[in-house]
Amino acid sequence: MYFTQKENAYLKEFREQEQLCVEKYGKYAQNACSTQLKSLFGSLAECEKKHLQTLEGITHGEVGEVPAPSPADLTDCGNAHYADEQSRQNDAYLCRDMLGTEKHVSNGYGTGVFEFTDPKVRLMLSHIQQEEQQHGERIYNYMKNNGMYN
Repeated sequence: MYFTQKENAYLKEFREQEQLCVEKYGKYAQNACSTQLKSLFGSLAECEKKHLQTLEGITHGEVGEVPAPSPADLTDCGNAHYADEQSRQNDAYLCRDMLGTEKHVSNGYGTGVFEFTDPKVRLMLSHIQQEEQQHGERIYNYMKNNGMYN
């Protein structure tokens, strides 16, 4: 599979953004005070690793089948119990940062998908974007349920 210079630039950017998400979710899972948030961030890190693997495959000309949509797991969006306000504020900061990151990443896919000529690649990138939006929704729901989103 041949990619244009522009397509290659987008693939590089997508891989860099996914790698950053993997690293941030991993670090934030360690730094979160709530066990629910640790679990949420750990789960999202695993999904971001799959995105990174998919993008590596695309870069090498391997575009698999788009996975069936999975329902958003809302079990990690309940009310967390915080020992003190400082712990809750710590987790609110981590959530705000990751929600902003997900918005940025999703926006990148939204623009980039139009630059690809191969319909299978476009479909896969669109699928990844939808999953990024689900990640944002899960973080938003956690924040809303824990009084962190105004």
